[in-house]
Amino acid sequence: MRFDVITLFPELFAPHLTQGITRRAFDSGQVDVRLWPLRDFAEDAYRRVDDRPYGGGPGMVMLAEPLQRALAAVRGDRGPAPVPVVHFSPTGAPLTQSLVRQMADGPGAVLLCGRYEGIDQRLIDSEVTLELSLGDFVLSGGELPALALLDAVARLQPGVLTAQSHEQDSFSGDGLLEGPHYSRPELLDTRQGPMAVPPVLLSGHHAQIERWRREQSLRLTALRRPDLIAAARSAGRLSAADEKILAALAQPSRL
Repeated sequence: MRFDVITLFPELFAPHLTQGITRRAFDSGQVDVRLWPLRDFAEDAYRRVDDRPYGGGPGMVMLAEPLQRALAAVRGDRGPAPVPVVHFSPTGAPLTQSLVRQMADGPGAVLLCGRYEGIDQRLIDSEVTLELSLGDFVLSGGELPALALLDAVARLQPGVLTAQSHEQDSFSGDGLLEGPHYSRPELLDTRQGPMAVPPVLLSGHHAQIERWRREQSLRLTALRRPDLIAAARSAGRLSAADEKILAALAQPSRL
């Protein structure tokens, strides 16, 4: 798959593409990332890509015409097959693991990284097919959301992570949050005093460990993301044993 990134700051992407375990996807070409510096498509001597907004107000707005030229160049290089044009914005739909999986199985996308006060709305209306948001907060530009999407897609490519790692991911098959993890030492000195690894994890009893991990996943999800519990229940992903655990957790003393 191929991702074409239109950005004012292509240098922000290079470190990410060469570091960490996800570099396997980029090195192998499984996820082909092409960077398109937006200022290359400005036509004036100052390589200007922004201007004051009509109607007044603070800040600057990214001009539509340089972005149109950049998109035309990307399409000319990619060929005629259509791909999503993604704009990152607080007004976009949430970026979810389900959407990431869809994109990981697709042809890729064109990623528009906005800056300043935003992009001329006419460019969005005429060219953008998908607007995405990382959450209810504001960033300085679209580069960080683009990097987040690239990382999430790259780690789903074959050979990047093991199947077991994917099974233990948060938002894996059942859409619930992952529970806690522990490692050495068995007893850790902390500012709150000694803290031990839960005994069940040291028992060697695999069935009990799996039950404990499931309970922790359900507990954490019920506490922090009850919407995910509701979605899993609606989709039929919760077993009778899960519902029994949730009923016990619903007691005030347990949550």
